[in-house]
Amino acid sequence: MSSQATSPKPDVRFASRGSSYYDVILALFCVVLVVSNIAATKGIEFNVGSWSIGSVQILPIITDGGAFLFPLAYILGDVISEVYGFKAARRAVFTGFTMALLAAGTFWVVVQAPAASFYENQAAFEAVAGPVGQIVAASVIGYVVGQLVNSYVLVRMKQRSAERGLWTRLIGSSGLGEAADTLLFCAIAAGAIGITDMGQFWNYFVVGFIYKVGVEVIVSPLTMTVIALIKRRESTY
Repeated sequence: MSSQATSPKPDVRFASRGSSYYDVILALFCVVLVVSNIAATKGIEFNVGSWSIGSVQILPIITDGGAFLFPLAYILGDVISEVYGFKAARRAVFTGFTMALLAAGTFWVVVQAPAASFYENQAAFEAVAGPVGQIVAASVIGYVVGQLVNSYVLVRMKQRSAERGLWTRLIGSSGLGEAADTLLFCAIAAGAIGITDMGQFWNYFVVGFIYKVGVEVIVSPLTMTVIALIKRRESTY
């Protein structure tokens, strides 16, 4: 028998998905995804000057309407991953995007349906709801990849450090996940909001990535507080 001592494994715990808290978080997660996909059909430009480096347009700042709410999806994903584990986070991601696909399919049917003779807003409705399918496709591909990267990295980091280092897990995993998510989303969705050249595209990508990570950092104390509150109320903890 070897005399070499083995270090104890870290105490890694996850709560059950049967908790009522998981249901509430999942419902909020789905709403955030559906609303963000609709809002993202509007391109937004903050005209704070004009500045370019080579072909890359730095200013004005270009983003879309989904930027106002979408970062909350990553925060909720962090809460689910930290408290309930990777399988629960994966279920939340696929459930959320099933709802997003249902919304996109509904909009497509409504756009194709013949307008009533008294309805005067068909063109406006098509302009807003028409690109939702492309936005959802971008969102599904980008966010499924990004959120699964985020959840996997967070859970792997937790398996190494157990309950220690929460802030490092939240920011490190989200940074990697959001980089993958933002690049894929922007590559697919850019045309839907009217981006036509690479300078605008890189502006769209860089602004989106910095903004999402910035929001994550700013609200991380609140995220950690929510995680601590839920952990205290779950029997596993």
